[in-house]
Amino acid sequence: EENGHQNKRLKSDADEEDAEDQNKKSPKRKIVLLMAYSGKGYHGMQRNVGSSQFKTIEDDLVSALVQSGCIPENHGEDMKKMSFQRCARTDKGVSAAGQIVSLKVRLIDDILEKINNHLPSHIRILGLKRVTGGFNSKNKCDARTYSYMLPTFAFAHKDHDVQEELYRLDRETLERVNKLLACYKGTHNFHNFTSQKGPRDPSAKRYIMEMYCGEPFVRENMEFAVIKVKGQSFMMHQIRKMIGLVIAVVKGYAAESILERSWGEEKVDVPKAPGLGLVLEKVHFEKYNRRFGNDGLHEPLEWTEEEEKIAVFKEQYIYPTIINTEREEKSMANWLNTLPIHDFNSSAVEMQTNNKNSKKSSDPEGSDGCGDDSD
Repeated sequence: EENGHQNKRLKSDADEEDAEDQNKKSPKRKIVLLMAYSGKGYHGMQRNVGSSQFKTIEDDLVSALVQSGCIPENHGEDMKKMSFQRCARTDKGVSAAGQIVSLKVRLIDDILEKINNHLPSHIRILGLKRVTGGFNSKNKCDARTYSYMLPTFAFAHKDHDVQEELYRLDRETLERVNKLLACYKGTHNFHNFTSQKGPRDPSAKRYIMEMYCGEPFVRENMEFAVIKVKGQSFMMHQIRKMIGLVIAVVKGYAAESILERSWGEEKVDVPKAPGLGLVLEKVHFEKYNRRFGNDGLHEPLEWTEEEEKIAVFKEQYIYPTIINTEREEKSMANWLNTLPIHDFNSSAVEMQTNNKNSKKSSDPEGSDGCGDDSD
């Protein structure tokens, strides 16, 4: 009997040693992980080492990578050691259905299952692909697609529509919303749509490929719609401000001309819609796929096989969170109440004065109401 116990003990010691040996033998490889998460309760995606009171998605991810044996513990403390890079740095409360991170890991058996076992259910790794050694998910990304889910009463006119949940979006208003959203297409100076960027900062110029609002649908007696926007890259709060400004126009707080004015040099008061409805839908690697996707060694970074899993995750974790939080906390309704305190006209007077002065030296571009200067 004693010998039996001893044998068991020796066997478990040997198993641990085998696992350690496997980890040492497992080569480190550059991979990308396809991630989906519900951002509620998190202070964004990016880890802030040293400020543990603000929990981020990466805190939970790194912890799971260490516990599953994919990375050594010291790589968790210093993420540069595993060449970690996220594709998009989502803000506080923002969710993702198709976030991509690139990093070097040990390719252990059943790697996805093991990582997911150490993650909460509202964060999932849905896919993994090998990539080139120098791959960086942020730099190699050509474009990002976001969606913004909002209750349609956000578009109810302030003077003559029902303001609350009974509101239903009519065809005419939806067409007007889409006409305004389409104005953002092309390259514009978005310095008014973020903080800490001046009008002459070249990095404030951004290229928007498409932006539109889909057909409305009813969930739990409240009507919602989803706005999709695809752009090369976005600055902090940019999408929320782009949507916030269109809502202000449709509700009747600001004139349509404010869109064009906001791309000029003057400061314009642009309201920022709540973060709740924003979801990182997809990131695009078209140039990388053309070069390496069919080289026989690497797969293209496309996730058609994972689309069903992504859809299920959204239905299970992202949409219910947005709907329930809206019902309980009324984030959109409360934010709409702040629109009257914005001053949408103050700089118009300054602009007219400035224009008179600058007309003599330079003639500004003609306006077609949309400022279409797409690449």
